[in-house]
Amino acid sequence: MEKENTHCVGLSPSVDQRSEILVLGSMPGAVSLAAQEYYAHPSNRFWPLMARLLDEPEVPTDYPKRLDMLLRHHIALWDAIDTCDRVGSLDSDIRNAKANDFTAFLKKWPSIRTIGLNGGKAYATFAKSNQPLLSRPDLRILKLPSTSPANARWRMENLFDAWRVLLRA
Repeated sequence: MEKENTHCVGLSPSVDQRSEILVLGSMPGAVSLAAQEYYAHPSNRFWPLMARLLDEPEVPTDYPKRLDMLLRHHIALWDAIDTCDRVGSLDSDIRNAKANDFTAFLKKWPSIRTIGLNGGKAYATFAKSNQPLLSRPDLRILKLPSTSPANARWRMENLFDAWRVLLRA
């Protein structure tokens, strides 16, 4: 029996007036959407990677404390896709993606100067829908390897080395 497409609606951004870096995923997976938490799948390496990059002693177990960890380090979190249709959680199964409006977002949050895109689908969606932003000299846009467990060829050490650029001025 074939699974039906699920209409997915993304989560609200985690951002404040001190945010200088914006990390964008594509669309949260099924586990994250059900929990209404970014990177809720226990095998996703996002939270352990961020704690290590930020020299935190441990990964907070409480979700609001995870978001607070990022905000204390001036990092906002959102997704490239606002809504889409998808079976399961794989980016390759995303259909009918509608991108978030980053021109309006950056007007509202002008302190953001770096955008890190977590994986190829996040980058492709952002680039397709935000051509004018790609050439803005005041924005640094980084395509980063995905922290998803589906990206198994990237070990934590490799992710750490690749993602360190996010924190460099």
